[in-house]
Amino acid sequence: MSKPVRVRFAPSPTGPLHIGGVRTALFNYLFAKKHNGVFFLRIEDTDQNRFVPGAEQYIFEALDWLGIAPSETVGKNEKFGPYRQSERKHLYKQYADQLINSGNAYYAFDTAEALDFHRKQHEEQSKTFIYNWHNREKLDTSLVISKEETDKRIANGEDFVIRFKTPVDETLHLHDIIRGDIQFETNLLDDKVLFKSDGMPTYHLANIVDDHLMETSHVIRGEEWLPSMPLHVLLYRSFGWEAPEFAHLPLILKPIGNGKLSKRDGDKLGFPVFPLEWKTEEGISSGYREKGFFPEAVINFLALLGWNDGTDKELFSLDELVDAFDLNRVHKSGAKFDPEKNKWFNHQYLQQQSNASLVKSYAAVLTEKGITVASDKLELLVSMIKERAHFVSEFWELSDLFFKAPNSYDEKAAKNWNADTPRLLQELISVLENVGDFSSSNIETIVKDWMTKNEIGMGKVMQPFRLSLVGALKGPHLFDIAAWIGKAETIKRLEAAIEKL
Repeated sequence: MSKPVRVRFAPSPTGPLHIGGVRTALFNYLFAKKHNGVFFLRIEDTDQNRFVPGAEQYIFEALDWLGIAPSETVGKNEKFGPYRQSERKHLYKQYADQLINSGNAYYAFDTAEALDFHRKQHEEQSKTFIYNWHNREKLDTSLVISKEETDKRIANGEDFVIRFKTPVDETLHLHDIIRGDIQFETNLLDDKVLFKSDGMPTYHLANIVDDHLMETSHVIRGEEWLPSMPLHVLLYRSFGWEAPEFAHLPLILKPIGNGKLSKRDGDKLGFPVFPLEWKTEEGISSGYREKGFFPEAVINFLALLGWNDGTDKELFSLDELVDAFDLNRVHKSGAKFDPEKNKWFNHQYLQQQSNASLVKSYAAVLTEKGITVASDKLELLVSMIKERAHFVSEFWELSDLFFKAPNSYDEKAAKNWNADTPRLLQELISVLENVGDFSSSNIETIVKDWMTKNEIGMGKVMQPFRLSLVGALKGPHLFDIAAWIGKAETIKRLEAAIEKL
């Protein structure tokens, strides 16, 4: 690459960070690390009307939790600071003026009412009003009034905007790393507003100026910005600057139906679309962190939404993702969000956690229920149940049978209980009462030897035994359960089942 890699994530603090934005940040992070470059974050808050308190801090906290924090950002290594656009607004007017002076932009004084009139007039003729080359010299612009008149109107405080003067009759041949060669006809583009009379730039001008001043080498962003690519390239050209390389990422699509993944999809199907919980007066939107997802699982899942390394491999550490990542392997088409696959990734990462680390999380749950268990015993319990869990929050449901005897029995399973069952279980109790070493393996050996010696079928004892301890034909290895709850509790549950069933 001709210049050092510097890529940015540039969110607006208008609410919680959507999971699509997280993936954009992730792909920028991976690309930077892959090429020993810099991943920086710029807060694009020029639209103060949409600013939401707390949103900026949310963005930083989310990326920190996910392990993809930027190298440069607000208050951190501000090599090209400030990193908030609202604190850079003194910079933009000179660049807007530069475009005016070079003939690449012009002042427009059209009122909202005048523009609305033109739109309605076009609608009546089944046309779309586009402010560009075919009408800009018929509207209220500095292209048709003298410089003196223009200066006078500005000095008098009249509202204006500065619009880009899009070239006429030109075909732009542009290249996108993901999408390849793309053509745009300039005659079909509108003359975008770059600067407003309130002294604030629009996204387009601020974005280009900041990317240039911050030496951005590659712009990796969502597909929704693809229509802005020709304007941005033209702006670079108008300033005489070298444009960065562009890569437009595919959309993350709804699990069901068509279109972009939204918060509503998550609410409807019960999965989070935000990395962290977000609270408003209207309610609480769930977050991956609070739902019990591991940040590594979220990163792994998102990386494979629209990208793969060309193999069947699915589980990647962050370092492995960095090594494997290649923008040329990002897909053009949208990637469907799969909530079940999302949970599958968390299950895989849960299995990789040490039992000791999971004990800490589960002990907190048990403490809330007034239950205290020695850490070594709880570690053994976690080892028995974690294989069937996607989240630590499921541990209680999977293990409550260890803490409380069943007060009811699965009716379907109870059908296997026949006239001979109480006698066999009474004999089993006698066998268990004489077991000295009540470890899982020893209980299993003694009980199976007893059944073999007495020619008792496995199903005649094992199913009623499990039903007595659990209340259903489910749960971990039966003898592991018996060993964990102990001899006295095992016999007590067998006696209760004999009495009730």
